Amino acid sequence: MRTERLSAFSDGVIAIIITIMVLELKVPHGTDMAAITPLVPVFLTYVLSFIVLGIYWNNHHHMFALTDRITGSILWANLHLLFWLSLLPFVTGWMGENHFAPLPTALYGVDLLLSGIAYFILERMIIRSQGESSRLKVAVGNDRKGILSVVLYALAIPLAFVNQLLSDAIYALVTLMWLVPDRRIEQLFDEMKGGAI
Repeated sequence: MRTERLSAFSDGVIAIIITIMVLELKVPHGTDMAAITPLVPVFLTYVLSFIVLGIYWNNHHHMFALTDRITGSILWANLHLLFWLSLLPFVTGWMGENHFAPLPTALYGVDLLLSGIAYFILERMIIRSQGESSRLKVAVGNDRKGILSVVLYALAIPLAFVNQLLSDAIYALVTLMWLVPDRRIEQLFDEMKGGAI
């Protein structure tokens, strides 16, 4: 299978996930600010989840641009990632509808944690199939940023039962860490264009 086919499939799944999330935003039945106020938590969780999905889509694109061939293990690892991302509309809606209550906030973090682990597994599967000298391995190195993200999510989950706003702040912090596309991969693209690799 070519990388373009896997990328196109993944793009379609992510687009559907975003569509499902936006459909969860219900139109208020009033015309004043009081009608829209209850929707603020739902909107905030939607914004956070939209950005998270955008980050995954962006980095997924960069990762597969450095991938030469697709193996069965890469296909399954990609489906594993898409499975956890596909649950994002559910946990997003539950957390927003319940105004960041502890259990929905923790479950949101569990989904983010498992998505992060799934992405890390996918990255490792690609590197394993292409060897330790693969372009992706050169670009990401030991992936400290990815590991730090998973650790922060793991800390935020139990914290949701102590102070869910702190937990939400950690989710936002990890999102901000990844907001700019992965410079390591972009740097490698620049070097490849310049003939350095």
